[in-house]
Amino acid sequence: MNRCAEMARLDRMTRPTTTAGGWLAMVLAAALLAGCAGQARKPAPTPVKEAAPVQEPAAPAAGKAADKGDPDARFTAALKLLKDRQMAEARDAFLELAKDFPQFSGPFTDLAIAQYQSKQPALAVSNFEKATRLNPQNAVAWNWLGTIARENRDYAKAEAAYNEALKVKPDYAAAHFNLGLLYDLYSRRPNDALQHYREYQRLAGGDKLIVTAWIKELESQATPPAATGATP
Repeated sequence: MNRCAEMARLDRMTRPTTTAGGWLAMVLAAALLAGCAGQARKPAPTPVKEAAPVQEPAAPAAGKAADKGDPDARFTAALKLLKDRQMAEARDAFLELAKDFPQFSGPFTDLAIAQYQSKQPALAVSNFEKATRLNPQNAVAWNWLGTIARENRDYAKAEAAYNEALKVKPDYAAAHFNLGLLYDLYSRRPNDALQHYREYQRLAGGDKLIVTAWIKELESQATPPAATGATP
């Protein structure tokens, strides 16, 4: 099976089921779809489920915005709309959450995800960036910014954003996976790709067969480390 077919199969196998667990309960990390031989590579999102890397207050401080309802309940309802592919309703719900609780980066992150899935990438980027300004520790938003930059072929910006996600959360498996793909398919840096694929395998809790195959392929291409010490 060639890499193009492998990625298409991975996309089908890894579509997520969404659960709520706080402001950033839904994490959709993006992967790449490699092009077939002789064709330009075209990136496509491949969801990877991860635990929320950022903990934020689930409710406003006492005495503030008491008439705006329970933010957790509103978040859960908005998330269900997103899961049910009711995109317009989900966008409206997350937008209202962001307006009512502008101190939290999470609602802007989820609004951006809904906008991205509704083919509004410019709006998504704006809200992911706002999320990172509100909370520079928001690894999810950094990871998404990396994905969108990669899709726009701005590979330097994508690399920087993925590295920001890993600086915040070194054990963020999805960001390791995405950075590995960036190095593998676009930057042609097999040694660096290997490092991140291996870390992804370790963090994912078991060997993913397709990633294992990529690791073996890259091991045959990687440059061995230079020998040290004097030659006898």
